[in-house]
Amino acid sequence: MTRIGFFGILGSGNLGNDGSLEAVVAYVRRRYPDVQLDFLAMGPEQLTERYQSPATHLQWYEPHAGDATGVRAAALKVLGKLLDPFRTWRWVRKQDVVIVPGMGVLEATLPIRPWALPYSLLWLGITARMTGAKVALVSVGADYVRKRGTRWVVSRAAGLAHYRSFRDEHSREALGRMGVDVRDDHVFPDLAFALPDPEPRPSTGAVGVGLMEFHGGNDDRARAEEINAAYLDTVKRFVRLMVDEGRPVRLFIGDVADLEVPGEVIADALAHRPDADITIEPLKSLGDLMRQMAAVDTIVATRYHNVLCGLKSAKPMVSFGYARKSDVLMSSMGMADFCQSAREPDFERLVALFRRLEQNRDEVVAILEQRAEEMTSRVEDQFTELSKLVIDGGSS
Repeated sequence: MTRIGFFGILGSGNLGNDGSLEAVVAYVRRRYPDVQLDFLAMGPEQLTERYQSPATHLQWYEPHAGDATGVRAAALKVLGKLLDPFRTWRWVRKQDVVIVPGMGVLEATLPIRPWALPYSLLWLGITARMTGAKVALVSVGADYVRKRGTRWVVSRAAGLAHYRSFRDEHSREALGRMGVDVRDDHVFPDLAFALPDPEPRPSTGAVGVGLMEFHGGNDDRARAEEINAAYLDTVKRFVRLMVDEGRPVRLFIGDVADLEVPGEVIADALAHRPDADITIEPLKSLGDLMRQMAAVDTIVATRYHNVLCGLKSAKPMVSFGYARKSDVLMSSMGMADFCQSAREPDFERLVALFRRLEQNRDEVVAILEQRAEEMTSRVEDQFTELSKLVIDGGSS
């Protein structure tokens, strides 16, 4: 029986990461019905419930920290970092293959420290080399990491993988710039393109707005609050404009970290216009997100997988994005002219992009439908390659 483990920030509330996992698990179970699955992840309880398979905490500290603060918390974190390599080895030695499904595991576009996920990823690679398991980084995202310590850990971890593929050419080139030989690595679309499409719904005139608790990235820590304030101010102004025009507004998020942002935006809109039609519905998966997006006509979104799901659903989209990866995705879908940086928001330009998008709606929808079909076909090519080179015993 083939034993396949899945590794990463999974089951902990990031819809994009969990959507990538869902796509690969569906393929693996379809192609290998007798497969034995296992997970080393941030939310093991949720994954065990969802997939009826064993799961282990990625980091020892998380379930043992409790309400620890100060010196005790610091001591527990240090102890966890000492124990995690042994825990990782114990888990990895039970697997034939370990898959890291999508996710931006090789980037630092949001704040990250080298001793967090990069450290865990490094020990995954080391222990896999020790035990003979194969590590596959499948359609992952990467960006050039400027912090030297984090860059060293990320590049060493990626270099230990037996197989790598990337969700865009920008990611492949970025890892090459960090010193990893990527000449034999291939580029495939994001794994979420393999998820089922939502049922189409009639037009309601609604506008979708994808929100994020955004404070910049690793290089923006000194300006984090300034960036967050400017971003939120622009989003609120845009929502107020929509409700002034009588448009229903539907808010979306993509991570539990974003939960407080919609309440702030809704309160602002209702204070401006008490009769505003502005709502947000609970969601648990990218499937839920796409079903909700099916009810809107046009979308402005920040999180990468909010942008992706809107494009996959053929919804005219303005990417109010936080990283280069969103611009690359938009370009691949024929939407390069409809991008703005959330790091440097410009309300007037955002509105102008939105107006132009709606004026060209029919043309945009036709382009998106064609590109989405092409992307879905290419993800199937990714799965075929994964089977051939990794799961079915290809050379390491």
